[in-house]
Amino acid sequence: MNRHAFHHWFTLVLLALNASATGCARKARVVVYCAQDQVYAEPVFAAFTSSTGIEVLAVYDSEAVKSVGIANRILSERAHPVADIFWGNEELQTRRLASAGAFRPTNGWAVCGQRSRRLVAGRDHLTLAQCDLHSLTNVELRGRVSMAAPWFGSTATHFALLRAEWGAEAWRGWCRALVQNQVFLEEGNSQVTRRVARGEAWVGLTDSDDVQAAQREGLGLVAGPPLAALHTTVAVLRDAPRPVAAEKLFGYLQTAEVQAMLLRAGAVETVTNRLPEPRWDVMLSEFETTGRELREAMVK
Repeated sequence: MNRHAFHHWFTLVLLALNASATGCARKARVVVYCAQDQVYAEPVFAAFTSSTGIEVLAVYDSEAVKSVGIANRILSERAHPVADIFWGNEELQTRRLASAGAFRPTNGWAVCGQRSRRLVAGRDHLTLAQCDLHSLTNVELRGRVSMAAPWFGSTATHFALLRAEWGAEAWRGWCRALVQNQVFLEEGNSQVTRRVARGEAWVGLTDSDDVQAAQREGLGLVAGPPLAALHTTVAVLRDAPRPVAAEKLFGYLQTAEVQAMLLRAGAVETVTNRLPEPRWDVMLSEFETTGRELREAMVK
């Protein structure tokens, strides 16, 4: 059994156990495939259940395959959907699923929050005024740059955005130069902030929520201005098994109440900088090519 098949089987068993454990009470429930971090999502789901009486059964992705694992699971289950709602943590996978017809045809998905990509540094080695994305390949930073592996999650979306913006040739050269500069490729964005905090890397490329989490822990990090906006999204799956409960959660995740909760927790932010609009048409049409070229350029 391959990894995706195992995850699908495990999800079905988990949901069946939950259903059998509570079936006698016949509680209303909704099943969510959630790429939002569990620490941020659980209080939101608890508030929703308290308000509506609808139980939320959530299946989370690991940080190492953030959003991609869930997106692939949704695609594999299109003929027989298990989940009702997808809560995404970046927009590219949501648009990929929408283009594949994975969501209901009318009012299928919406933006429900915003984060950003940032450069982050410690206080001892350099100031971010000296740094931009191109300088990450400078010899002075050899072995001192950290980022999450760019074939999953927000880093994958950011790299796809840069490819569409810079052009494929310049982007491939930059990716190869990162590897030659001995960049640390981490399992997730939180590992980026921790390596920078330890001083093993002088600069990292990560997400704003991970920066805020590290700063709350007192790790002594400073962040540069937003480099790219990351929109969190919510979607109702096509033929969702529990459409009434799905509609209620879909609306709830877009409310000001939820945005305020996530803002206080540091999961989302208000980004005022004007950033270029991503070229979604290019990013989607070249999705497979971008992934292949990333691995060719960056897998050592």
